Amino acid sequence: MNTGKEASKPYGTVLIKAKEILDFLLAANDPPTLSDISRGLQSPKPTTLKILSTLETLGFVWRDTDSKRYFLGTRFIPYAQKALATFNIVNVARPFLEDLRDKTEETINLGIERNNKIILVEKLESPRSIKLQSTIGGSMNLYSSAMGKAILATFSSKSLDSYFKSTKMVPMTPHTITTPSKLQKDLNSIKELGVSVDNEENEEEVFCLGASIVRDGQLYGAFSISAPKYRMPQERCSAFVRMLLDTKHAIESAI
Repeated sequence: MNTGKEASKPYGTVLIKAKEILDFLLAANDPPTLSDISRGLQSPKPTTLKILSTLETLGFVWRDTDSKRYFLGTRFIPYAQKALATFNIVNVARPFLEDLRDKTEETINLGIERNNKIILVEKLESPRSIKLQSTIGGSMNLYSSAMGKAILATFSSKSLDSYFKSTKMVPMTPHTITTPSKLQKDLNSIKELGVSVDNEENEEEVFCLGASIVRDGQLYGAFSISAPKYRMPQERCSAFVRMLLDTKHAIESAI
């Protein structure tokens, strides 16, 4: 009888090696040769060639006969289209967000970016008494919310400049950052720490910590811990930052 540990082991060594090859092709800046792949994966050339040949037959890779370099095949396109069409970040993230809610006993929000706004797609209420204003389907500004600033921190310089030009940063509270220069300084800190802070910037007396959800360069959304400010002393805030980052990494690994 198999134990739970045995049952969880991956089946098929060749499949694992094939995935390693495909991951190598995906990450390569330039299409690699057989030697590049063999050397990069520390895999014998004959074994690597056999797997590549099978992947080529299936249409998952193709080899340019002149340069002898390998490319990902177009067979992946319908898989990618189907995955994108059926992917739901709420379903993937919810178990991790529920765990975060239970550990923090504070409200957890999940949002996606649409038309330079954050759209709230999931909200897990705190078991404690205070309810916050946000509602599922509602929107928030990128510049004034923890989730929004976490997403802005992933923008390229060009996209950020475009955002600043098209967005009037109206104060939501006396604490809202309303100038591009101050917000840019805040975004630089978010890039370094991986965590954004909304310190009464979107709603008075509410403190939020946020993080983006990014996998392989694709932005899927952001999530936050929201609490009344009086429940967020420095020591508790520091503990929440660690939990937030752990949750971020768990969700990204699950995508």
